[in-house]
Amino acid sequence: MKSMQELFNETLRDTYNAEKQIVKALPKMEKAAQNPQLKMMFKEHLAQTQEHVKRVEEACKMLKVRPAGKICHGMEGLIMEGNEHIQDFGGNEVGDAALIVCAQKVEHYEIGAYGTLITWAEEMGRSDLAKIFKMTLDEEKQTDEKLSGLAEKQVNRQAINMAEPATAKKGSTKEKVSVR
Repeated sequence: MKSMQELFNETLRDTYNAEKQIVKALPKMEKAAQNPQLKMMFKEHLAQTQEHVKRVEEACKMLKVRPAGKICHGMEGLIMEGNEHIQDFGGNEVGDAALIVCAQKVEHYEIGAYGTLITWAEEMGRSDLAKIFKMTLDEEKQTDEKLSGLAEKQVNRQAINMAEPATAKKGSTKEKVSVR
């Protein structure tokens, strides 16, 4: 039977891989974004995510766990979906709305992972680890809130008001783009 510590270590390694995948994806998202504020958010979050990687490495070092070697398939799927959205919707206001929804899915995935790691660390008497993860969790939540704010104040409205292609106008109804 495997232990809770083993589950914790595997979840930590999974989270490390997720963060590494995000570091690779964010420059593509920044490049695809049209809205200057969204571009800046992706650029800033890249620097923040690089710090998240360092924090996970620090936690792994404290536990004497090798961080590499695990693939986060959940993040792989979210990034694949993001790449599809960039291809299908990129280059305009609708593409920015698509980028935000994909980014928020990533943030929510990370919020779940870090929330779990904090709870487990506290329950295992590792408040030192919980403190490290709490910094990252707070930053992920702030990023999610910023994305929501940008979507609600600008991007969604711009995407909705964007002229529809002539072929889509025939018999179609407008759908509201939502990020929550």
